[in-house]
Amino acid sequence: MNERRCIVTGTSTDADRLIRFVADPDGRIVPDLKRVLPGRGCWVTARREHVDTAVRKRLFARALRRKVVAGDDLGAVVDALLVRRAIGALAIARKAGDLVAGAQKVDRAVREGRALVVLHALEAAPDGVRKLDQARRATRHLGGPDMGVLQLLEAEQLGLAFGGGNAIHAAVLDGRAGDAALRRLEALRDYRAGSGDREGRSGGQSGRSTDTARKHATVRETDQE
Repeated sequence: MNERRCIVTGTSTDADRLIRFVADPDGRIVPDLKRVLPGRGCWVTARREHVDTAVRKRLFARALRRKVVAGDDLGAVVDALLVRRAIGALAIARKAGDLVAGAQKVDRAVREGRALVVLHALEAAPDGVRKLDQARRATRHLGGPDMGVLQLLEAEQLGLAFGGGNAIHAAVLDGRAGDAALRRLEALRDYRAGSGDREGRSGGQSGRSTDTARKHATVRETDQE
C-alpha cells in the first residue's frame, strides 16, 4: 500500500488522500499535485485546514530539514490548482459527451438516470436548485440512482468547461470521462470541507459515494494543470 505520513496529523494514510509539497530552488514551498517534482518532499492531508496549519506552525521547514518559505496564501494556491484541475476534467468530459449544461438538459439527464452528480454554480438561484432537487428526488423515488449535488464553482468557472461564458446548472454523466471529472470535483470538495468558506457546499451523496450510481472502474488521475 502506497502510504505516506502527514506532517500535521502524524498519521499515515494512502498517498491519494495527501498532497505532496516540495521546496523550489528559491526555498519556497510549492504543491506537487502530480508528485513528480524533484527533491525531498513532505506530505499533508488534502484538507485546507491542514495546509493552513502546516504554514502557521512552520512544519514544512521541520519536515524538509531546511530553511523554507511557506506563503500565507499557500492554502489558497492549492485551492486554485484544484479548481483548474476540476475545470480541465469537466472540459474533457464535455468533449466526450459526459457533461451537459442548462436546466432542461440537466433535468432530462437526472430523470433518465444518466447523471452521476448535479452541479450548481455558487450564484445559482434557490428556485432553480429546488426544481432540480425535485427531479433528483422523483428519480430516486422511482427506483433510480441517488444522485448527489455539488456547488463548488462560480458560474464563470463552470462555463469555462463549455468554452466560456457562464453556466449555472450542469450534470456530470455516467461515463469514463465523467467519472474522472467527478473525482476531481470530489477532491476539491474534500479539500474545502470544514474550511468555513462559502465554497464547497454539497448535498446528498456524490456520485462516487453511492454504489448504485457507479458503473465504471476508477480512473486514476495523472495530469496536473
